[in-house]
Amino acid sequence: MDYYRIKNITPPVLDFIKEWNCSNKISAYTSGSTGKPKPIRLDRNDMIASAKMTNAFFGIDAGSVLAMPLSPEYIAGKMMIVRSLVAECELHISEPSLNPLTGFESLEKIDLIPIVPAQLPALLAHGNRSGRIGNIIIGGAPLSYDQEKAVAESGLNAYATYGMTETCSHVALRKIGKDSFYTALPGYSFSTDSRGCLVIKSNQMSFKTLVTNDCVEILSDTQFKWLGRADNVINTGGIKVFPEKIEAQLAPLIKNRAFYITGRPSDRWGTEIVLVIEGSGFDKDHFFKQASEILPSRLLPKAIVEKEEIPRTSSGKIKRL
Repeated sequence: MDYYRIKNITPPVLDFIKEWNCSNKISAYTSGSTGKPKPIRLDRNDMIASAKMTNAFFGIDAGSVLAMPLSPEYIAGKMMIVRSLVAECELHISEPSLNPLTGFESLEKIDLIPIVPAQLPALLAHGNRSGRIGNIIIGGAPLSYDQEKAVAESGLNAYATYGMTETCSHVALRKIGKDSFYTALPGYSFSTDSRGCLVIKSNQMSFKTLVTNDCVEILSDTQFKWLGRADNVINTGGIKVFPEKIEAQLAPLIKNRAFYITGRPSDRWGTEIVLVIEGSGFDKDHFFKQASEILPSRLLPKAIVEKEEIPRTSSGKIKRL
């Protein structure tokens, strides 16, 4: 593996490379989506297998140029290093910032660059001048309705990722602006368990089968639509509701504000649907008038709670409290 093709090696990157050379188990942390990030150890061969699958999907080879504006302390950054080592291609590294292209101005092409949603505004402002950016993968947190729309209109070749630290990054990708479903990387297949939650299968990974808490609609053994987290489901009036689905429907009505749907105890409903929104001065009457045209009454929020700031994880995911 050619380390000399990694440009601008920072101390954290060097630490990862040293660990990579000395151990078959690599240190990582879970995303902390549903709690505090936990330390785990990943199988080195699993990381190599995952890298090969991503490289195959995007056609990454020795002539490719990768860019990494993310920290190598998280799985997305670690896997970019592994992908470059496996493909023996160039990897250019910059310190993480809100502008993911900082430090990459001189590159004539970028075949693959990973970003998080917080970096998207700067990337959209830059656009894809001269078509030098081949593929963009966006993960770490869900994209908002406005972000999805902006990416679709930009013409950028961007993909939303589905995966987790335990699977060594993504196992499926969704073309933003084109697809509503996720497609497996070569080497993965999908099914569901009795709860309707996604089961990930791969003979190339040591876990072979991994059961998630993500409720999905299976379209085929390699494609699925994501519905929401099983641990977020709200049982209101005897109806099981995915808050993520309601959020997607309400997103066009709530501009430039973070929000989420949750439940709280109710004498009438058992659990009632509540909209939690960031900031103050929200026009509730106007919102309810518009929302009633989109949602049936049983799915309308029964209350709106304004918060000065909605807590987020280190990757930008909203913490549902």
